[in-house]
Amino acid sequence: MTAAPRRSLNRRRALSPDRQPGVFPITHGSAELVRDLDVANGWMLLLDGIQSSYVDLDDPTNLEFEYMQWIARVLDCIADVGEPLETLHLGGGAASLPRYVAATRPASNQLVFEYDEQLVSVVRQALPLPPSRRLRIRAVEARAGLARLRDASYDVIIRDAFAGPTVPSHLTTVEFCHAVRRVLRTDGVYATNVADSAPLHAVRTEAATLMRVFERVLLITEPSVLRGRRYGNVVFVASRRPLPVTDIGRLVASGPAPARTYSAARVRALAETARPRID
Repeated sequence: MTAAPRRSLNRRRALSPDRQPGVFPITHGSAELVRDLDVANGWMLLLDGIQSSYVDLDDPTNLEFEYMQWIARVLDCIADVGEPLETLHLGGGAASLPRYVAATRPASNQLVFEYDEQLVSVVRQALPLPPSRRLRIRAVEARAGLARLRDASYDVIIRDAFAGPTVPSHLTTVEFCHAVRRVLRTDGVYATNVADSAPLHAVRTEAATLMRVFERVLLITEPSVLRGRRYGNVVFVASRRPLPVTDIGRLVASGPAPARTYSAARVRALAETARPRID
């Protein structure tokens, strides 16, 4: 679930025979591919009618969803340009962010956990992934897959998993965050995406949970979302190491989807009105 994309889409335009829009049955519900008329090879994936992923097959750096642009800017700040990042994605969809990392940091090893096996097949066939052995997708539930990974094996873990409009609760607990921390390297970074509106119960609970486990937490969003004026995305970034708040703030504010970066003090204020979620 994400904030609505900026460009209009059309379900009726005729396409080449090898790639057609349409609705496809998957293990959990249905998937629909919709063509973006404004981009030559742009596609939207909807899951049960909810916009899930956007992919530009000609330009993987074209991230339509705002929160994905923010996460991409975080990656740009935590490592030098082109430097490989061992990256784990919890939630796959159409693999928009894995494609971005593969394009901008091609030596990165990436693993994607997507629990719907049929969705993985639809994406592989209709929206081919980069031909690289460094990008792997496994049809496995995120928490079960995480439990099988070695300690300190990833630089970045990104949680972007939704069941309808909400994050599955078992991926938002203190115990789950401890599992993430175990798999992250000492200087690793954990990024999460939450979609919420007033009174921001999900955002406040996420803040309280992350601050229970990680020493450093910041958040990125549009101010109107934190003020409860509209529904929108909030990205949290957590780590054991100090985070480059100023650099992240500058890049996020100057990007195509400007947002504000809030330091630990604001996260702490949000957390004070909620309890960490436990299993």
